[in-house]
Amino acid sequence: MSTTLPTRFARLLSGLVLFGVSVALLVRADLGLASWDVLHQGLAEWTGLPLGLVVNAVAVAVLLLWIPLRQRPGVGTVGNAVVVGLAVDAALAVLPQVGPLTLRIALLVAGIVLNGVATALYLGARLGPGPRDGLMTGLAARGLPIRRVRTLIELAVLAVGWLLGGAVGPGTLLYAVGIGPIVHHLIPTFALPAPAGSSDRSASPCPA
Repeated sequence: MSTTLPTRFARLLSGLVLFGVSVALLVRADLGLASWDVLHQGLAEWTGLPLGLVVNAVAVAVLLLWIPLRQRPGVGTVGNAVVVGLAVDAALAVLPQVGPLTLRIALLVAGIVLNGVATALYLGARLGPGPRDGLMTGLAARGLPIRRVRTLIELAVLAVGWLLGGAVGPGTLLYAVGIGPIVHHLIPTFALPAPAGSSDRSASPCPA
């Protein structure tokens, strides 16, 4: 059964907004961020720019790396580069700082779970991968093992972000361990059928 384009756009937009909110929850938990967000926060600390603006700026910079890799962005790719950062800053504007450790742990867990739901939603729309995911698959398409590519990219951005002052902590490890299984189990629930004639595998329940 085919799915209408407005349905895909609605799924994409909701996923991107929730992704931004999940990042804000992890920031407020202050127990460590995902590797890319460690980089984003480190750059925000270094430049003095709002975190969401940095998220979008990094996305655009990563998209420029797609050019020599001959990757083609989709609507979802562009949306990711615009919406996520706006949602991060909007959520941070309304979420207060949290003091008690128990509440911070609750925010951390909620942020990771919501991040998994959001990822499954926007990937399930099948309108194009995010800039960072496209960089990984683009490098893999040049003959590099995708698991090695992902590991090297994640470690590199984590190291640079940490050196710039990004938050690394137990939440960083929990995210790294937990996000894959969460997305793996949720994508079959949220994935929409691929458009007719499309070979898109961006919402495969078993990503390579």
